Amino acid sequence: MRGFVQTRRRWIAAAAAALALGGLSACSDQPAFVGIDITGADYARDFDLIDHNGQRRTLADFRGKVVVVFFGFTQCPDVCPTSMAEMAQARALLGDQADRFQGLFISVDPERDTPEIMREYMASFDPTFLALYTDLERLPELARSFKVYYKKVEGPTPTSYTLDHSAGSYVFDTQGRIRLYHRYNSGAEALASDVRRLLAEADR
Repeated sequence: MRGFVQTRRRWIAAAAAALALGGLSACSDQPAFVGIDITGADYARDFDLIDHNGQRRTLADFRGKVVVVFFGFTQCPDVCPTSMAEMAQARALLGDQADRFQGLFISVDPERDTPEIMREYMASFDPTFLALYTDLERLPELARSFKVYYKKVEGPTPTSYTLDHSAGSYVFDTQGRIRLYHRYNSGAEALASDVRRLLAEADR
């Protein structure tokens, strides 16, 4: 009986080691993304919007670049400027690959976010970034297609309202496919690291 137990233990140990090695081998070829991998998700597929220069935009316009999309509004006091500054810093960290990064800001406040205001807002972070918007009637459909939450919170006057909204960023690869979701305040280096991996993947 003792011999059987010892043999069984050796077999279990060997099997565990093989599984561990097999797991390492299987995972070693996959990029270790920092953000949440949502490759193949059935949402955040595309958009058809107008940028702050009046040009119609879809994801196809940015083929060859890694695209990072954030939903917010220009009068946001903290989350939005923090996220956009982090995005700008991530682009700067890419060095000579920075021109393969496209930052996009989609407004959830089309009542107040005029093209002029959004143009100035983008320029304060990075002149290559674009702000996109749709009209108030189409915004709910767009938000649903990205699983983005937003809610108007009334203020003391009709124009002093604020907005509660989702605070993460969506990352698309150079082919326009949704790949990652970065939570709020993940850090510029984390975002830059994932962009580098997606660019390296595209260059293979």
